[in-house]
Amino acid sequence: MSDILDKIVATKKVEVINHAKKISLANHREQAQANALDANLMPRGFIRAIEKKIASGNAGVIAEIKKASPSKGVLRQNFQPGVIAQSYEQHGAACLSVLTDIEYFQGSNQYLQEARAACAIPVLRKDFTIDPYQIFEARAIGADAILLIVAALELKQMQDLESCAHELGLDVLVEVHNAAELELALELKTPLLGINNRNLKTFEVTLDTTLSLLSMVPAEKTLVTESGIMTRTDVQLMRDHGVNGFLIGEAFMRADEPGVALSQLFA
Repeated sequence: MSDILDKIVATKKVEVINHAKKISLANHREQAQANALDANLMPRGFIRAIEKKIASGNAGVIAEIKKASPSKGVLRQNFQPGVIAQSYEQHGAACLSVLTDIEYFQGSNQYLQEARAACAIPVLRKDFTIDPYQIFEARAIGADAILLIVAALELKQMQDLESCAHELGLDVLVEVHNAAELELALELKTPLLGINNRNLKTFEVTLDTTLSLLSMVPAEKTLVTESGIMTRTDVQLMRDHGVNGFLIGEAFMRADEPGVALSQLFA
């Protein structure tokens, strides 16, 4: 595990304990069950939305709503999650990804709720999921999917967390950075596989990470390339290699109109 990820996970363990003191697991479970019966809050089908876009010949874009990052600081001063979500939806995003980590990304559960309420597309809770409490919390705040980062978890942990998510109707995006992590990810049931092009130790980004792992990805998996997609040339390179799922944040967050930036990138 990289130093920064190790630090984030340590912070997250304390955060989970503190959050559980304020809102119990039982409370989140109750809200999650209520959401399953609410037409506006029941799961929207995160993986289904991506696969539908790809099946129609388009890219399946997970457009990210992210205020800041540990390596780049604040990315967007005029940060209005609902407005950004509407812009993304209008310009063809399949899904949203909303950062909810407070300490390192200046995120918030409220940002996810605002974004989801402003649109009709599914939303990934982008956070560092290490405990079942967070999965019930994710569904309680209206998330449609969660992220599992292989570098931060043991296989048994991931399997248990995935099972918990699926029981609540949440889809799972499992994220890898190298071949060893990919082998572990393939032990999970989820068809949605993300390859992050950012090196967690150096924070350097290279699209070769995705390209070098393609031969290991089974045909039945829905592949998403993450980080480093900045130009139409980058998009074309990936699509030429059969990669049609994308998770993009920084390139859009720095644009005046995030949705317009999305449509220009995938024109």
